[in-house]
This record gives sequence, structure tokens and C-alpha cells, in this order.
Amino acid sequence: MNNDTGKSPTRPDIVPAGAFSFPVQDPADTRWFGFLLLPEFTLLAFSAALDPLRIANQLAQKPLYGWLIFSQDGTAVSSSSGIDIGVHASLDDLKPDTYLFVCSGNNGTKIASDTILGQVRRHARFGGKLGGVCTGAATLARAGLLKGKKFTLHWENQPGFAETFPDLTPTPQRFEQDGDLLTCGGGVAATEMMISIIAQDYGEEFAIAVSDMCLNGPDITTRSEQRSSIAKAISSRNPRVLAVLRAMYDNIETPLTLDELAQHAGISRRQIERQFKQLLDEAPAQTYRNIRLDRARTLLMETDLTVLEVAMAAGFNSNGVFSRHFKTRYGETPYGHRGHKKSNSS
Repeated sequence: MNNDTGKSPTRPDIVPAGAFSFPVQDPADTRWFGFLLLPEFTLLAFSAALDPLRIANQLAQKPLYGWLIFSQDGTAVSSSSGIDIGVHASLDDLKPDTYLFVCSGNNGTKIASDTILGQVRRHARFGGKLGGVCTGAATLARAGLLKGKKFTLHWENQPGFAETFPDLTPTPQRFEQDGDLLTCGGGVAATEMMISIIAQDYGEEFAIAVSDMCLNGPDITTRSEQRSSIAKAISSRNPRVLAVLRAMYDNIETPLTLDELAQHAGISRRQIERQFKQLLDEAPAQTYRNIRLDRARTLLMETDLTVLEVAMAAGFNSNGVFSRHFKTRYGETPYGHRGHKKSNSS
């Protein structure tokens, strides 16, 4: 729904009926959250952040929380899945008492307009609290609001973020809280983040009830890293193969030789080759090259680095070699990939 009247939006209480309840004694005044949707925002992350608030109201049968959805100009916003979501208001109607979450997707490092950046800074300047969902932290970084803060964003977008903001380092955690700043990597981490807010406001027992309604499980205290372990990714517990894989991921811009990888893992080069063939059905050199190519593809998507700069950041000294391997893996050259990305965003 759009706010076409030019007036401040009404802030309705939403208290759905439900079969299960969890009474809350002496609730505080309704706590308001805003969700700023940027073009191509991630629908899963947005809904995962919003619904725990609705469930909390349903369980308590009281308006513990309220929410408004914002866009830059008050019109609907298209998600990364192509579904348009209507909003309540434009950012001009944002009130200082509203905790604003910025929601974005794969183009998080550049999607917010200068107007949005100015409005976000203004909200912070007048005491408004801010957070980020999925890649929302990138907009906060562009607004100059993350210096000295602990924060996170989706792991897929962290390499591009690091190239764009070399002085800022996101954590690998699913969500982070640093004072009033709350950020998460999206997906179910958004649910976990909001449940942590509910636990602080109304206690752990109530938060567990909300988590159970989300089928999120009763453990609301564990804050794990976003990505599953490499061991799970390859269904192996071979410690030496895992040591080699970790070294590969940790040394992308300046790749190690296979002999150096073997020394790092404490096994011979021949053992590495045999175990990679057995567990991954490919040579370690191919695994390493694919890890670097995946990083390069992310940088092409997430940054404005030149193709040559991307090649160097992914550990390729020759642009021709990089382009050849990239085309073999993805079916197009890095130049074609960059052009395809630009045409999709225009």
C-alpha cells in the first residue's frame, strides 16, 4: 500500500489471532521498526526479519511491536525475485523513534541513491537508530556510520564489500549487535537477530516461544558463523584436506604453490593430489583455481574494479589466462559477464 496523501502514515496496531498464546505482563509501549526496501532487496531476509514481530504480537495478544515499510519515494519496490512489495510511506515520513533497518541484496554496495544516504545520515543525526539486513550494512558504510563498529553482512557479498571499504571489516557471524547497531547476513539470521531483540525486551522464555513459532528451535543464544564448515561442504572430516582448503581460501590474492600447501598441511604433495582426487574428484590445482574464479566473479558483480584489477585480486597475473579460465568455468569472458551485469541493471 502506498501513502499517496502526502500526510504522515498512520501506524496501525497489528495483533493477529492465533491458537497459541503467551501472556506478557506489563508490556512496554509499542516499539516501532521501519524497513527501508532498496531495489532488488532480498525478500527472504526482509520477511524473516518482519515476521517474528508479528508472531510476538500474536502470542502476547498485545501490540508489543509495530512496523512500517519505507521506500525512497513511497512507491512499491521490486525484490531480487521480481516481486513488487508495496510500502507504507517514503523516507520523508520517517520518525526519529523508529528503528530503521536497511534491506538490500546483491547490489548493496552501490544501490542506495545519494538522497537515501542523506536521509539515513539525517536519521542518525537526530537520534534515530539504524541496522542492516542482508547487505544493508553496505548502505550504512556508504553513509559513514560504521567506523569503529562491529557489523556483518551476507558472506557472498563480503569480498566485494572489502574491496569497496578496505578500512571496514565485517565479521563472519550470522548477526552482530554493537550498542544500538544491529546487522545480519540475511536469511534465517534475520529471524535470529529479531528474536534476540525480543529476548532483550521480554525475556528468554517469551523469545523461545516466538522462536518455536518460527520453527527456529529453542536455542536463541548460539551465534554461529554464516557459512557451514568446509568439512560439511565436502562431507569429509579429513583434517589435512580441510587444512589445505582453508589455506586456499585464506590465500587468494597471492596463491600458494602446491608444495607450500602440502607443507602447511603436514603431508606430501602426492598425498594431497591423491586425497583430493578421492574426496573431491578433481586435482587440488583445479579446486584452488575454482575458488579464485568464484572470488573474481563476486568482485565483478559487487565492485567497480576493472577486469585486470579483479584478475589480480583473484591471484591471476595474466589477464589472458584469467579470461580463458573464467570462460571455461562460466561460459563467458569476464568482460561479457560485466557487460551482462550492466545491461541487467539498466
